[in-house]
Amino acid sequence: MNAFQYRRGELHCEGVPLRRLAEEFGTPLYVYSQGHIAGQYGDLHKALRSLDHLICFAVKANSNLAVLRALAEAGTGFDIVSGGELYRVAQAGGDPRKCVFSGVGKTRDEIEYALKLGIYMFNVESEPELRRISEVARCMGRRAPIAIRVNPGVDPDTHHYISTGKHESKFGISLREALDVYRQAARLDGIKIRGVQMHIGSQITKTAPFVLAIRKLLRLIEQVRGIAPRTLQSFDMGGGLGIRYRDERPPTAVEFARAVMPHLKAMGLRILLEPGRFIVGNGGVLVTRVVHIKRTPVKRFVIVDAAMNDLIRPSLYGSYHEIIPVTAKAARRKITADVVGPVCESGDFLAQERRLAAVGENALLAVMSAGAYGMVMASNYNARPRPAEVMVKGSRYELVRRRESVKDLVSGETIPSWLM
Repeated sequence: MNAFQYRRGELHCEGVPLRRLAEEFGTPLYVYSQGHIAGQYGDLHKALRSLDHLICFAVKANSNLAVLRALAEAGTGFDIVSGGELYRVAQAGGDPRKCVFSGVGKTRDEIEYALKLGIYMFNVESEPELRRISEVARCMGRRAPIAIRVNPGVDPDTHHYISTGKHESKFGISLREALDVYRQAARLDGIKIRGVQMHIGSQITKTAPFVLAIRKLLRLIEQVRGIAPRTLQSFDMGGGLGIRYRDERPPTAVEFARAVMPHLKAMGLRILLEPGRFIVGNGGVLVTRVVHIKRTPVKRFVIVDAAMNDLIRPSLYGSYHEIIPVTAKAARRKITADVVGPVCESGDFLAQERRLAAVGENALLAVMSAGAYGMVMASNYNARPRPAEVMVKGSRYELVRRRESVKDLVSGETIPSWLM
């Protein structure tokens, strides 16, 4: 579903003009399409229907309660990486029994909380973590269900910050060491071996890395089956499915399923996936207003009210986000400019040397493909309140997170008594 389209010269999210939302809620403003989000999940679920599977949405991509609730109602599980994300899932009505807990630094409190809520599985990243989970579970009189996150040593051909399945990554355990770690797990009183897991990276736009990684793990899976024949239930292939930001041609849900299913069916296990960006990335935009245009002898700057603290991906990764005018008639004449925000950093930009519509002061722009790793990575740098968020369903819309105020910026702080 292409949720963002021009109608009568105005850019809409489903049936709602973005201009109306900007006027009502101000800018910067994140806007999400429930139809797109549910549709992406539905497409993937349908493509995998011949497999016993569970799609666990990666909460780190977008943790807004409305997004999580919409996905929970659609039937998803969730991939979490902190106790806070698990709390968000529970608050949104998600089922903890459909949650997998990833991440390299799970604390004792987080492990205990996850066990109390009855999560489906911990994805274990190291031997010390395995022992810690066992100890906490044993003290609670339980056995923690786990999978070992195995690095298959596959290059996913993505940005090095989001490549996670190679041997030099901080994540997971190497393929050559994994069997020994599973043998250790089988000897621990507080552990129940439930699965094998991998996650090779993010924004992967080809199927070949997934297929290669799965094939490299087939022998290990059979070996683990021999260690834990009664408890091994699942193979978790992680997430990483990419989307189109510019000119990428990522596989559709059907193309992805067609490539991986022959290898997955032979396992005879429940298949878990952890997509995030694939589901929400193109389901959200960041609406921003032009403050003014600045010209220098060598450059033109379109200065907007959104900044790197609102959407850090361009500054952090050099990522491309298409930027288009909310009013179509503004798109006729083109200029080359940097689109920058008010933050006091040279790295505060949304686009550099970009060919875009020749907009003027107060014009509205939409930063596309901002539904994933947008608001979740926002900060209060330069004491800037974070944006509001709106969800749209057809012609209906609601504010799903209010804009922060300057009072919110200091709400958790106090001045020591000796300074009073």
